[in-house]
Amino acid sequence: MSDLTHEALALDAADGLRAKRAEFVLDDDTVYLDGNSLGALPGAVAGRLADAVEREWGRLRIRSWTESGWWTAPERVGDRIARLVGAAPGQVVVGDSTSVNVFKAVVAAVRLAAEGRDEILVDAATFPTDGYIAASAARLTGARVRAVDAADMAASAGPRTAVALVNHVDYRTGRLHDLPGTTAAVHAAGARVVWDLCHSAGALPVALDADGADFAVGCTYKYLNGGPGSPAYLYVRRELQPRFDSPLPGWNSHADPFGMSAVYEPADGAPRGRVGTPDILSLLALEAALDVWDDVDVTAVRAKSLALTDFFLRCVAAYVPAGRAEPVTPLAHAERGSQVSLRCAGAEEVMAELIRRGVVGDFRPPDVLRFGFTPLYTGFADAERAARVLGEVLGA
Repeated sequence: MSDLTHEALALDAADGLRAKRAEFVLDDDTVYLDGNSLGALPGAVAGRLADAVEREWGRLRIRSWTESGWWTAPERVGDRIARLVGAAPGQVVVGDSTSVNVFKAVVAAVRLAAEGRDEILVDAATFPTDGYIAASAARLTGARVRAVDAADMAASAGPRTAVALVNHVDYRTGRLHDLPGTTAAVHAAGARVVWDLCHSAGALPVALDADGADFAVGCTYKYLNGGPGSPAYLYVRRELQPRFDSPLPGWNSHADPFGMSAVYEPADGAPRGRVGTPDILSLLALEAALDVWDDVDVTAVRAKSLALTDFFLRCVAAYVPAGRAEPVTPLAHAERGSQVSLRCAGAEEVMAELIRRGVVGDFRPPDVLRFGFTPLYTGFADAERAARVLGEVLGA
């Protein structure tokens, strides 16, 4: 074994999160580094979902809305996610998709803006859907969209800015942006901020309350391991909730949902972010998936994430022929999420070959290999093997 192989085994032996791996369904012969797209299955989910189908739906049927707690699940699960994103209870609701929640938050932020503020700032490198949604929100509200580099977002907010929509971590490069600094600067300019936490929640500490965030959205199928298409979440800061004017008022967010009034009266608190009937089976699967977090300190997750990505970068430097794969993920810890992206000629074909050899990452055009490190179940031996196989593929 190489020195790096020995080092990986020693690091795994000392890993305080090592036992968490046993709580997930994983293959011993596969290195899974795509948790930044779809998290692995927590082992407890299948049994919980079977019970929800066979007993709660199959036998209790409609009684489960009250007897099994279906009706309160969006807020109950929201409070569990709140702990992972630094929010006090009562500010996060789970439901709908990230795209739908971005729309709710951006439109609501524009509606909160003072007269004359008609500008929506968007991260120029954002995940495309965020840009599409911002453009639609602008058409609805009469605002205009201006795309700027995320690093320049703080300096770009001005007297016409209503809201800035910013990604906490860039989905392509893994660059971590300054949430507290950007939030403070945008607030100083008189505007609001909507944070997209899809690539940070569950991978690193987030402090929405302490850092003064206005709104935040995120998916749950990446680092939170909620399953394919699991419902997203919406954070609305407590003091903004009475003025949160959702563009999608639905019966589920009505103050008296079963009153069937023709006039909409919004509910108080987090339920105001609901729209229609919740996706109960997906919601309950997510709730079970979150059990793996009950005894986990997110700061420990962050420490392991940085150690893993540092080690992987060292292994890449040692195993990969010079000039064949160059990191585009920042080396500085303060600017790095929990993935490593490498620029590589023929990246699509290279990733296909890696997957054939049991190393699963993904590819983003035109030339980026992405490797997501999920500290709850990824080990240092995984990182070493992935880099070694990459070296073999690129050296062939």
